Parts: sequence; structure tokens; C-alpha cells
Amino acid sequence: MQVSVRDNNVEQALRALKKKLQREGVFREMKLKQHFEKPSVKRAREQAEAVRRARKLARKKAQREGGL
Repeated sequence: MQVSVRDNNVEQALRALKKKLQREGVFREMKLKQHFEKPSVKRAREQAEAVRRARKLARKKAQREGGL
């Protein structure tokens, strides 16, 4: 991952880096890896996330179709 610093504006480059890391899910992954997660808990969490993603996708799709 790379962020360029323009006009010695390190604060802006740092914000851009944090935004990229947030989008990639690095902070979330680091938080999850702080403690051991039992395989059964991990599986349940991943299934819940998949359901959430599917609902969000369906909601967006319905909104797009309803808006047209």
C-alpha cells in the first residue's frame, strides 16, 4: 500500500493512508486478532457477516430498481 506526500503535507497523507486501511479492513482484522477466537465463534461471526452483506446487497438492489 502506498500513499504519496504532496507539498510536505504529511497530515493529509496520513488521513489518506488511514482511509485506505479502513477500506481494506486492516483495523478490523487487527482488532479481531488481538484475542483467540474459537472456531465455532468465528464460523458464527462469518455467517452473520455474510447474511448482513446479502441483506445490504438486496436492499441496495431493491432501492436501485425502485428508483428507476
